[in-house]
Amino acid sequence: MTLLAKYHVPGLVVEDHAIEVPLDWHGRDPLDVVKSGFDESGEDGSIGLFYRVLCAPEHVHDDLPLLVFLQGGPGGQCPRPTGPDDDGWIAEAIRHFRVILPDQRGTGRSTRVEPRSIDGMSARQAADHLKKFLADSIIRDFEYLRLTEFRGRRWVSLGQSYGGFLTLTYLSLFPRGLAASFTTGGIPHVPASAAEVYAHTVPRMRRKTEQYYERYPQDRERVAAVADLLAGGEVKLPNGDPFSVRRLQMLGSDFGMKPSFERLHWLIDQAFVDGALEPGDSGETPVLSTGFAMDVLSRTASYGRPLYWPLQEFIYADGELDQPIRWAAWTELQRHPEFAVDARPLMFTGEAALPWMFEEDSSLTPFRPVMDVLMEDTRFGRIYDVDQLARNEVPLQAAVYFDDMYVDSSMQLDTLSRIGRSHAWVTNEFEHDGVHHGTTVFRHLYEEALNRGDLDGLL
Repeated sequence: MTLLAKYHVPGLVVEDHAIEVPLDWHGRDPLDVVKSGFDESGEDGSIGLFYRVLCAPEHVHDDLPLLVFLQGGPGGQCPRPTGPDDDGWIAEAIRHFRVILPDQRGTGRSTRVEPRSIDGMSARQAADHLKKFLADSIIRDFEYLRLTEFRGRRWVSLGQSYGGFLTLTYLSLFPRGLAASFTTGGIPHVPASAAEVYAHTVPRMRRKTEQYYERYPQDRERVAAVADLLAGGEVKLPNGDPFSVRRLQMLGSDFGMKPSFERLHWLIDQAFVDGALEPGDSGETPVLSTGFAMDVLSRTASYGRPLYWPLQEFIYADGELDQPIRWAAWTELQRHPEFAVDARPLMFTGEAALPWMFEEDSSLTPFRPVMDVLMEDTRFGRIYDVDQLARNEVPLQAAVYFDDMYVDSSMQLDTLSRIGRSHAWVTNEFEHDGVHHGTTVFRHLYEEALNRGDLDGLL
């Protein structure tokens, strides 16, 4: 292993590592690359893959089984824990495993993709470059990591959200690497279809907004007052971006998390300079506070995760598509007039990459020509093997959140019904981020696997 640093965070022993992986796998099997040797200076180039290893101090000298965390996203880096209780599942996981936290290619301390990464490329070249940062390449990186740095030991995977999508790619392409898998809120529908996903999730966006207003009915008027003020088109965010009604609607992106309703309520609570009055009570046009605008900017800009929105709809692209994706979420939203910017009460949008974002958000505008190309593409890497999933022999324990706003529970259960050795725990006790809040979710999945004998020979 290439050890960069070893240190302690309270309750954790941490090691930082990095290796080189091929930029373009060309669909190759990592095992073949290991056998033939990988030329880091070859014409296809290489990129850095960064990963951390976490261990409980009392287990630092023990030969523990390995658990690799497949981060949500797309374009999400792994957690940077301040302690084992900072991210709920970690406290439980380090009792049983040595935990591997890879930063997926393009994120964190792995070779990052940012707008300047595509400087000098044509839109076509940049589109082909971004395709190298999807699931087929991510999983090849991880399998290569397992083979080269962990002596080929099979490991257990934990996939949160998009990490569940990656789990099914792993089970499809390289099941030999997995001893067992856990997923939380992240079983994609197979066969994949972005249009089908948004046909299910847009109505959930509406219902989540209705629930928000049911909990905080006074916010109907305050949100409407903010939207009416923004409709004039002259308000700017602190970085100079337009502060549009559509940008305001983006604040519903985390409505599938807890406590998102409270976060938005307290944000709207301080929207106006004269906060002691209700909007319009003074007879004058209300004025938005600078702090409110700054908070909206920090919650909606993509400077810290530049791949999240550009790749959002292409996580559903599997191999040769029958037709281009062409802004699936935007197409579906146009069928729902209740989401119009002049509709009241104002509806908030959820996790949806929309074309206007690449015109109004300065952190995304460099990607707009690339998006025009990608949205017309029909050729992507293969990420699922339906036959392999049907005959799957790797135990899969899935937490399915019944009210999940992002990954429809009925679609998750349909997929799981066609995966061998899969088991679903369906619960409405948690939202999409349940695994991060305390140890309950991970412990439940772990104990189910343990009691079923799925971890025999591993621990």
